[in-house]
Amino acid sequence: MLKAAGVGIGDEVIVPAFGNIEVAEAVTLTGAMPVFADIDPATYCLDPAAVEAAVGPGTVAIVVVHRFGRPADIAGLHEIGQRHDLLVLEQGESETPYAEVAQRRERAAYLDRRLRGVRTPEGGGGHTYQQYVVRVPGNGRPDRDAFARAVRARGVECRVPVKTPVHRMPGFRRDVFLPETERAADETLSLPVDAALTRREMNRIVSACNALGGLLQPAF
Repeated sequence: MLKAAGVGIGDEVIVPAFGNIEVAEAVTLTGAMPVFADIDPATYCLDPAAVEAAVGPGTVAIVVVHRFGRPADIAGLHEIGQRHDLLVLEQGESETPYAEVAQRRERAAYLDRRLRGVRTPEGGGGHTYQQYVVRVPGNGRPDRDAFARAVRARGVECRVPVKTPVHRMPGFRRDVFLPETERAADETLSLPVDAALTRREMNRIVSACNALGGLLQPAF
């Protein structure tokens, strides 16, 4: 789509650094330069204010990536695109049947009510919970990685959704200040929320996480 729109050498395209190295790679394949903008800490998608600050004379496009089932502020980003005459492209997530989304939301609500010591995701905004991503702030105590190891030891599968932001990867290193991206990469952990999970399995997730809750300061 970038090539079809005429994006090429000498152009700049604003992209997120939180995940999806493929987006930055696609920009470089056109000969253009990816410019990384920070994310909104609630949605993990591009923050319109950060995008506005990243627009420069060479900017021709914005690539918006919807993250974890929570859509970006597409209206705000399109408004920036219209004001600066920029192409706005979206990378969505795979379509999920409505019944499965409803079950994920039910399980997410269950975790929201019962988890302690972690910051649960903000709902609303059409969240489909492709992933249920919590925050595990260190606060000088056990960090996200230690928390993940302990949860796995209790029989709960979990994973770090974005291990390294793109602006820290070889070939894309930039001297850019992205505090929310850095914080999210250090604190986020994806817990199971599949539609197939049984109530017993959900209880195991809660018990495993809450057993460690006393080791963490409450996350506000």
